[in-house]
Amino acid sequence: MTDCEILAGSFFRLFLRLHRLLDKRMAEEGASLSRTKMLLYVSKHGPARAADIADFFGFAPRTVTEAIDGLERDGLVTRMPDAHDRRVKQVSVTDQGRRVIEATEPLRRELIDGVFGDLDPAEREQMDAILTKMMAAVEREEAR
Repeated sequence: MTDCEILAGSFFRLFLRLHRLLDKRMAEEGASLSRTKMLLYVSKHGPARAADIADFFGFAPRTVTEAIDGLERDGLVTRMPDAHDRRVKQVSVTDQGRRVIEATEPLRRELIDGVFGDLDPAEREQMDAILTKMMAAVEREEAR
């Protein structure tokens, strides 16, 4: 195994453990990480088309449509006709959806601060530089 493979394995394990821990903490509070991530995306980029959401998360369009159906059924999002293309619906977060975000954001922030807060400012700056460099490498690979 190469040094790069070992680093990649460590990086993936860290990501998966953080993801699972956050999902567990949210489930303990009656929330869902996947639903909250979608709500956050729509809240930050909203109104959004289902295709945009699918593209951002790398999900199949049908998966996103089913998730939006559930969010809409629970009153967390609404679908409205697109002003430029009547075949398309724009998804927006409702007031109830914003309340869910407000309830779950502290859990996400607490976990992130707890993990990344162990790094001193210089380490965080170094990590940011490393991740920026890695993102550029991924973008080069995507362009191939």
